[in-house]
Amino acid sequence: MSAFSATLKRDLLLAFRRRSDFMNPLAFFLIVCSLFPLGISPDPKQLAILAPGILWVVALLACLLSSDTLFRSDFDDGSLELMLISPVSMYIQVLAKTVAHWLLTGFPLTLLAPLLGLLLQLPSSGMAALVIAMAMGTATLSFIGAIGAGLTVGLRKGGLLLSLIILPLYIPVLIFGVASVKAAVDGFDYAGQLAVLGAFLALAVTLAPLAIAASVRISADN
Repeated sequence: MSAFSATLKRDLLLAFRRRSDFMNPLAFFLIVCSLFPLGISPDPKQLAILAPGILWVVALLACLLSSDTLFRSDFDDGSLELMLISPVSMYIQVLAKTVAHWLLTGFPLTLLAPLLGLLLQLPSSGMAALVIAMAMGTATLSFIGAIGAGLTVGLRKGGLLLSLIILPLYIPVLIFGVASVKAAVDGFDYAGQLAVLGAFLALAVTLAPLAIAASVRISADN
């Protein structure tokens, strides 16, 4: 736990020194969601129908935008090699780094989602489902994105390859995230969709750090 907390504090401190790394995805989320009423229609009924899909798609793209920076600075300054040869388990270190990524990206997106839901005329009945689903979904997206970030960290322009690797893995989270909000808006029980998102998160927390550690080792060896 001391290694986990030390890695977590280090990543949070470094992120606050480079605020653009985690401010850019939030600005992207705000700007793109704000443009939809102008680009589609200001009609409240139409916006209410499209709001769950808009919020989830833009949140997914914001998480994708921030994933490329997860290991980039550590690779550039040599910290990644030190992580690999340190006696501390790589599982613990990448788990802490992914949690830090969610705290800086997914958690703020979760807090902003209800405000942008109001902008997009999302009914109040869907707000609780939106917040719960977004919290679990963005955490899962952070773990999935970390796998792709580990595989492409050694490439100078790995952003496109990162998108091709992890976007197909994002789709199930997107489907069940949107379905939970739509079910809540329509007055149906959405516990089933949230249970599936919770299962995705449990699998990600358990298995994804193993894949992340392996992908980082592969990139460092190459």
